[in-house]
Amino acid sequence: MPKDHGIGAAQKRREDVRFLTGAGKYTDDINVYGQTYCHFLRSDVAHGKITSLDTSAAEAMPGVVRIFTGKDFEGIGGLPCGWQVTDKNGDPMKEPPHPVLAQGKVRHVGDPICAVIAETLDQARDAAEAIELEIEELPAVVDMRAALESGSAKVHDDLADNLCYDWQFGSDQAAVDAAFAEAAHVTTLELVNNRLVANPMEPRVAVAEYARANDESTLYTTSQNPHVIRLLMGAFVLGIPEHKLRVVAPDVGGGFGTKIFHYAEEAFVTFAARQINRPVKWTATRSEAFMSDAHGRDHVTKIELALDAENNFTGIRTDTLANMGAYLSTFASSVPTWLHGTLMAGNYKTPAIQVNVKAVFTNTVPVDAYRGAGRPEATFQLERLVDKAARELGVDPIKLRRQNFIDSFPYATPVAVEYDTGNYVATMDKMEEMIDIPGFAARRAESEAKGKLRGLGVNCYIEACGIAPSNLVGQLGARAGLYDAATVRVNATGSISVMVGAHSHGQGHETAFPQVVADMLGIDESMIDIVHGDTSKIPFGMGTYGSRSLAVCGSAMVRATEKIINKAKKIAAHLMEASEGDIELKDGMFTVAGTDKSVAWGDVTLAAYVPHNYPLTEIEPGLEETAFYDPANFTYPAGAYACEVEVDPETGKVTIERFAAADDFGNVVNPMIVEGQVHGGLAQGIGQALLENCVYDADGQLLSASYMDYAMPRAGDVPFYMVDHSCATPCTHNPLGVKGCGEAGAIGSPPAVVNAVLDALNHAGHDVAHIDMPVSPHRVWKAMQG
Repeated sequence: MPKDHGIGAAQKRREDVRFLTGAGKYTDDINVYGQTYCHFLRSDVAHGKITSLDTSAAEAMPGVVRIFTGKDFEGIGGLPCGWQVTDKNGDPMKEPPHPVLAQGKVRHVGDPICAVIAETLDQARDAAEAIELEIEELPAVVDMRAALESGSAKVHDDLADNLCYDWQFGSDQAAVDAAFAEAAHVTTLELVNNRLVANPMEPRVAVAEYARANDESTLYTTSQNPHVIRLLMGAFVLGIPEHKLRVVAPDVGGGFGTKIFHYAEEAFVTFAARQINRPVKWTATRSEAFMSDAHGRDHVTKIELALDAENNFTGIRTDTLANMGAYLSTFASSVPTWLHGTLMAGNYKTPAIQVNVKAVFTNTVPVDAYRGAGRPEATFQLERLVDKAARELGVDPIKLRRQNFIDSFPYATPVAVEYDTGNYVATMDKMEEMIDIPGFAARRAESEAKGKLRGLGVNCYIEACGIAPSNLVGQLGARAGLYDAATVRVNATGSISVMVGAHSHGQGHETAFPQVVADMLGIDESMIDIVHGDTSKIPFGMGTYGSRSLAVCGSAMVRATEKIINKAKKIAAHLMEASEGDIELKDGMFTVAGTDKSVAWGDVTLAAYVPHNYPLTEIEPGLEETAFYDPANFTYPAGAYACEVEVDPETGKVTIERFAAADDFGNVVNPMIVEGQVHGGLAQGIGQALLENCVYDADGQLLSASYMDYAMPRAGDVPFYMVDHSCATPCTHNPLGVKGCGEAGAIGSPPAVVNAVLDALNHAGHDVAHIDMPVSPHRVWKAMQG
């Protein structure tokens, strides 16, 4: 029977009660006494010199409190990048300044130039229109290949060119060259991983206040990791001591990576509140979000696969151009390198792999992590390549994958990571069962009878989650530790507050985390509350991204709870006059092994705070413990996905008819939450595959700057998914055996969709090697025309 409580129970999310009834408290719901409003005057050109800026008329307008320009930030630090990448020659990446407000030059449409503070938002907007601004427009650099050509306009005048770094990683060059020289067959594929805009439901918001009496600043913001924002903004931008800066991320309406980073608007409102001694509030419009939120993906890649005469993979090499945009966002440099290159082995035992990445500055919005962050890019390259190889060789794509699967663990890949466990055959078996491979021919015939083309696409994926350990990533350039922390505070009556470094913005932590603690203690989940998002209340943690919450922060929570249990057993032993080693805890009762002596959880917790029955010299009062957890390795979720599509040959329109996702997430705490996470990821992956595309013209103008031009997936664009996570191989190096599930759907689905479309076209006699995402009706129709 299904469990109804503890680990493994499919409990409904407790936080949904407030979200569905409109009782959530988001940053835009926060209004502070004396609050002013901020509006940014942003560049409407992609590249130019500010030749004239006159704010005098605007400053005299009704309600204007103050107008800030780049001059106000002279001598103040710019936004830092959190990861230093060293190129293949041993040189550090180029790291140009990223000012809070433009200083002398604008580098992308949406670059903030001035900030108007006024009593009302309308007054701030009106005043911004009165600012007299002249910009000498310069040639914009948009195309990455063109940006690297000799004589190209430079995004940053103080750099020699637009190359941020040239990174190479993997096997020895001679081994890679030999694999291709001796190959019986080589498959080559050139592709684009299209630029995306995350578009979380809630736009970014920042509200700052300053208390002059104690020189303390508070920032309320839509963030996935408030402690990192406090560290970066306080130490590196504004110079505010951490104990004088509080960052609060209340309810957050989705992040998908785009709210990991430290943004100029957060630094600005915090700075401005101190300057004017009044609270300052900024809420992004959706149009602002399109041109100021960090974008995702945007890679151009050539990838090659070498195979021997028996179709075994012998070598992989890739060359990628990765767009950084105009500035380095917080973790931008790590995404196409350590989060992408290290996953190029995929699920396969390829002995020689080499990855080359050139990161390029362009006059576009900065690009950073978006759901999956590097792993979707690696998976799409590899799984499209394997499918193309199978078609060229005339072999079954599933059989080719099975033949090359890694089948023994642990397995050290040629790209520096070691998979601790997995079972790729089992997930492939489950996927084939779910999608009903034997019945596909009949379904294809039914589609053809309707005049439609039907295709089946499959793929496998593996991802690295819970990025770690800190000492290793530090050697690779990370400028922060990647541990996490939890404090378990037991109250006198037995209820518990758990303060965690992870942040919940859709993951369901308030439900899943109590399930873990309740299972360990044998008490009801309703006795446990989760506290997160406020740096003044929680231990220093690294936030939520990279499917790390349960694997890293959850493990810290387990360690802290273990400390609680150990101390509680000491107290119980005194209460029952027994040896500590004989005390057992089960179902919320402490018992003496082999006897009928017992004491309830609540009696022990009360005794911890009213210590009348044991000597204080042996056990100090109270019951509160903190633990930090630094993982020994990544976790490695993996899976096999299948997609069936129908293609209308008259229009090129693609309809997804069936989708099966078989995932290995290790141990699962709440199956209902996991299923929801996979559903959401699949929708985003399908959105990338079929619909979404962020487009700039040659002048750097953002053509897809609203929902009128940027196609988000709707309910009718996605099917009813078949989802399974029963083929679990628990992680071997964290106490919960969990691997992470939040990004899998977005990683595994794009290649499955594209492979299905190509299968439909090629089966119908159209010789189509590849179609870049999004696989729009126009692109499909054009491909069918040859």
